[in-house]
Amino acid sequence: MLRISALGYTVHPYSDQGKHGNKIQLDSGTRIFLYQLVGTWGQLLFPRPWKEFRLWYDSHKAKGTKPFLQGMVTTGWYKKMGERIWTPWFIQFIHTRGYFNIYTNFLHERALSVSHRDAGVNYGKTEGPDSYLLDEKSLDFNLFEMQPLNNLKWYDFCFREVLPNRILRNFKEIDSTLHFVQKVDTIILVSLYRSTSEALIRNLLCHFERLNIRNYIFVGPNSTFLLDLARRGHPVIDADQFFDSTRAYMRSRESNLELMKEFWVKAFLIKRCLEQKYNMWVVVPDMIPVSDDSFLESFDPNTDFYVGDVNKFLFIRGSSTAQEIWDDDFMFIAALVMNNNDSGSSDGSNFGYMVGKLLEKKGAKKVDEKNFGMNIISSSSSLSSRSNANVTSLFSSVEGGKKVAFWSGETNPGLVEKRLKELGLWIVDGDSSCTAVVCHPS
Repeated sequence: MLRISALGYTVHPYSDQGKHGNKIQLDSGTRIFLYQLVGTWGQLLFPRPWKEFRLWYDSHKAKGTKPFLQGMVTTGWYKKMGERIWTPWFIQFIHTRGYFNIYTNFLHERALSVSHRDAGVNYGKTEGPDSYLLDEKSLDFNLFEMQPLNNLKWYDFCFREVLPNRILRNFKEIDSTLHFVQKVDTIILVSLYRSTSEALIRNLLCHFERLNIRNYIFVGPNSTFLLDLARRGHPVIDADQFFDSTRAYMRSRESNLELMKEFWVKAFLIKRCLEQKYNMWVVVPDMIPVSDDSFLESFDPNTDFYVGDVNKFLFIRGSSTAQEIWDDDFMFIAALVMNNNDSGSSDGSNFGYMVGKLLEKKGAKKVDEKNFGMNIISSSSSLSSRSNANVTSLFSSVEGGKKVAFWSGETNPGLVEKRLKELGLWIVDGDSSCTAVVCHPS
C-alpha cells in the first residue's frame, strides 16, 4: 500500500527554486503531478502536515537554527529578508520529512489561480498576469477525472522523477528494478543488517546524491526506517517478505532464521545479477564514496571475486565464470557453513566474511581497502571541519585522492561521526537530512 506523502495542493503554476534543476517533462495528458516544492502563492496545506510543520518550526527556532539549504535559491532570500518570509523554513521542513506537493498541469498557461504581478513588494513595476484563469468555457478535459496517487508522476526539487515505495518483496520483482538502477552494468547492494546508526546511512545517501550515484539497492529486515527509505524513493528489498517468497527453494532447515534470511536474500540477488551479466558490490554502510567512480569497475579484469579485508565488502564480476561458481551447490554449502557457525564472533555472522572465505578457495582475492581508500579511524591525517567545503578536493588533499573513506563496523558510531566531521565528510544536519540539494542533468 502506498504511504501518503502529500502535504497540500498548489493551485498556482509550478516554479523551480532549486539551482541548476532540470526542465520538467510532462505529457499533455498529465493534469496532476507531485513536486517537492511548496507553492508560495495559491497554496492549500493539509491540516496534519501544517501542524507538524509548526511544531518543527517552533523547536528549530528555539535552538537558533537557520533554514539554510545549499543549492536552493530560497536560502539567498532568507539571508536577504530574514523572518519576513516563511518559504525557506517550509522548504527545509519538506526536505527533512520527504514530503511532496500536488500541482496541476492544465496546459496553455491555464491555472486555478493567477498572480497579476502588480508593482509592490515583489515587483518594481506591474508585469501583468502570469497565467490564465481556468473557467468553464476553456475546459477541454474532465476537470474531475482523478488518477490514483500511485499512478501520478513524482518529482524532487530538481525536477528529477522519483519512484516512491519501490519495495521488492519477491523474486519476480527483481529484474525490472535491476535494469532500472544499474549503471555501466553495476549494482551496489547496501546491507542494513547490524547497522547501528540511521544517521550514518543518511550521510551515505547524501554522498550518493552529491556524486549522482543511483545504482544502489538497500536490503534489510522490515522496519520503519526501511519503509521510510522506500517512501522517499530509494529502492529497497524487504528481506522478511522476500525470504518467505523463496523459502520453498530451501533444502535444509535453518537453526538461525534471521541469519539465513540475510544470507538467502543476498545470495539470490547475486545469482540473478550474474545471470543478467551485472557486476555487484555487496557493502555495509561503513564506507563513503568520495568520487563518482568509487563503485565502478577498478580491479583486475582477470579476477572475478574480491573481498575487503576490513569491512568485508564483496565485489563480484558479472562473468560466465563467476556465474558457474555461484551456482545452487555453492549457495547451499555457504548457507550450511553460516548456519552451523557458532563462533559468536561478529565475523562469524558477517555475510562478506563467511562467503569470502569460501570464495578465496575458488580464486577470490582479498583486498586491503587502504589501496583505494582511507581508514578514517587509523589515519593520522586530520582536517578541521569547514562549512561549504568542496568535499572531493578536501578528501583528495588528505590522502592522495583515494576513492572511499572507510572504518571498521565495530567502531563506535559517535567516533565515526566525529571523525567524518573533522574530514568535512559529514554532510547531514541535526535532522539527519542532507545539508544541500544537488541537481544533476537528467
